[in-house]
Amino acid sequence: MTIEGCGDCSSVVYGDLDDDSTGRTEADMQRQEIHELFDLTGRVAVVTGGSRGIGRSIALAYGAVGAKVVVASRKAPACEAVVAEIETAGGEALAVPTHLGDEDQLRALVEATVGRFGALDVLVNNAANALAQSMGEYTKEAWQKSYDVNLFGPMLLTQAALPYLEQSPYGGSVINVISVGALRGAARLGIYTSNKAALQNWSRSMAIELAGRNVRVNALAPGPFLTDMVRANGDEGMARMKAAVPLNRIADADEIIGAALLLASRAGSFITGSTLVVDGGLSA
Repeated sequence: MTIEGCGDCSSVVYGDLDDDSTGRTEADMQRQEIHELFDLTGRVAVVTGGSRGIGRSIALAYGAVGAKVVVASRKAPACEAVVAEIETAGGEALAVPTHLGDEDQLRALVEATVGRFGALDVLVNNAANALAQSMGEYTKEAWQKSYDVNLFGPMLLTQAALPYLEQSPYGGSVINVISVGALRGAARLGIYTSNKAALQNWSRSMAIELAGRNVRVNALAPGPFLTDMVRANGDEGMARMKAAVPLNRIADADEIIGAALLLASRAGSFITGSTLVVDGGLSA
C-alpha cells in the first residue's frame, strides 16, 4: 500500500500486495494493513481514572482492539464494573484500586500489572483532581493535594513503569491527559490548569529524554467533554462551554477514542513530544 501526498514518504509500502493466493483483493489487503495500524493485540495498557468519563471510554476501546487493560481508579467497585464490561466483550482486564497521590499504591499498581500480564506497554495518566478555588481562598495544602495527583502522580507512576515500557517489543507509549485549560487558563481553576500546564511541559521533556529508550511520550488535551467534571458546572455553566466551542456542542466521552488509539498504537509510531488537542476548535 502506497501512501500518497506524504512528501518523501510517498513511496512507503506496507506489506506485499502482490500475493493474492488467499483470494483477497488488493483493496482488502490495504484495509487490513490500515486496521492493523490501530490494533493493540498483545499490548498491556494501564489507564488511571479508568472507571468513568474519558478514562472509561479509553479503557473499553483499548480492550476492544486487543489490549489487556488494567483499570485503575480510587473505588474498587467502579474499576470492577469496567473490567466486567471489557471481559463481557471478550477482552482481558484487571481492576487495581489506586490513589494517584499515594506513591506506594503507584508502585503496587505496576507490580500488579506485571504480575498478572507480564508486561506494561501503554500508560495513560488520566486521573485528575479538578479542585476549584479563587484567589483569596488558596491554601498550600490545596495546591499540594492537587499537585500530588495531577503532576507528581503521573511522574512517579511513569517512573515506576519505565523499566517495563523500555522493554516493550512494540515501543512503550505514555499518554498524559492534560486539558485545554492548560493552553487557555480558566477562572477559579488556576490550581488545576497550572498542574496540567506543568504536565504538558514535563511530557515534552520526557519525550526528548526517553526517545532513545524505546518510549514515546505525548499529551492529550481534551476540551469540554460530557463527564462528571463538566456536569458539575450545572446547566448554565455547560451552556457557556457549549457556546464557546466553534462546533457548538460538548463532546461525548467516546469522541476521545480516536486520539487515544492513535497515540498508543503503531499508527502513532513517529509521534512523540506532541500535544494532541481534542476540543472542537475551542483553542483555535
